[in-house]
Amino acid sequence: MSIGIRNYAIVTATYWAFTITDGALRLLVLLHFHELGYTPVQLAFLFLLYEFFGIVTNLVGGWLAARTGLRLTLVLGLALQVVALGMLALLNREWNMATSVGYVMGCQALSGIAKDLTKMSAKSAIKVLVPTGDDSALFKWVAFLTGSKNALKGAGFFVGGLLLSTLGFRGALAAMAIAVCGVLVFVLVSLPASVGQAKAKPAFKGILSNSPGINRLSLARMALFAARDVWFVVSVPIFLSSVLGWTFTQVGGFLALWVIGYGGVQSLSPIVLARITNGRAPGPSMAMTLGIALAGVTALIPIGLQLGAPPAWTMLGGLGLFGIVFALNSAVHSYLVLAYSEADRVSLSVGFYYTANAAGRLIGTLLSGVLYQQAGVTASLWGAVVLAGAAGVGAFFLPPVESTASWAAAKGDD
Repeated sequence: MSIGIRNYAIVTATYWAFTITDGALRLLVLLHFHELGYTPVQLAFLFLLYEFFGIVTNLVGGWLAARTGLRLTLVLGLALQVVALGMLALLNREWNMATSVGYVMGCQALSGIAKDLTKMSAKSAIKVLVPTGDDSALFKWVAFLTGSKNALKGAGFFVGGLLLSTLGFRGALAAMAIAVCGVLVFVLVSLPASVGQAKAKPAFKGILSNSPGINRLSLARMALFAARDVWFVVSVPIFLSSVLGWTFTQVGGFLALWVIGYGGVQSLSPIVLARITNGRAPGPSMAMTLGIALAGVTALIPIGLQLGAPPAWTMLGGLGLFGIVFALNSAVHSYLVLAYSEADRVSLSVGFYYTANAAGRLIGTLLSGVLYQQAGVTASLWGAVVLAGAAGVGAFFLPPVESTASWAAAKGDD
């Protein structure tokens, strides 16, 4: 095995392990505090600092990784996740509501920093380790890493619901903290410190992108992920639990299957999209088309609910279609940000791009609680329609990708 493939395997395995705990933690917090009587808006606030610090982390983390290498940012992410899990386990049920919300928001802020440091490190490693100019391999490995990550995040939702049912809130947090500690030790002894260091140390002002392609793509990305989280974070899980009467395990199982399916489609996106693009890498027009299609698919769900269709089947079927189109759209975005990036600035470019990603999640998270509390799950879904449409319109203004390399070899069978 070459050194590049070995290092990629280490980074990917680390990202996989972290992703399971991240998905599990999100569902643990949501269901545990919903059970304690928190309102949808209060539940949304629990995740606001998680998303806000993702914005800050992606900006600063990309600059830090370019100067020090990706191992440091990866290790920092894992260490902060251990701290966040340990602090959440110390939560006292006797505290008043305001104190509890503030404390959990602080813990979630640490977890948000940890998640985005880890994700930025893993995504940037692909550009560093794939040979320059090989668009086929680049799209293939981006799709594989992103799709597998989402599948494992889905598994994390199931793990979170299961651990909450079997070990309780504190027991689940302790088990996950031990697991992340083991991964941290593995990275320290296995991954070279020099991976991802830039040849020239970028100045701090370099954290802001000066690439029109990345700037415009980042706006489209922000709208795309707001369209997902406006229903995903609070609205649909609480709807399933409160309105349809589903158990913790059932809610976690559905979210797990949805994300796993979405991740599977993302991993297979090179095959699916190759049939449309005649074997060439997808361009801005594909991102625009998929954004508009996502808005149309999403609109079918609230229309079906308003026409009296069975709520469970309408929700499950509609969100299944949403997941397929969203996965393809997200995969195209993930390819385009690397295609627009220069190899020596990749961690900065990816960091800036995921700053917009985190901003979209922040917007979607807040709207998820507010819209659900004001007008129910239908309002959240119409919000998703508007935001998905904005992502499609935003992609219309993307510049063309200069590379013309074929990606017919990107079979996505890894």
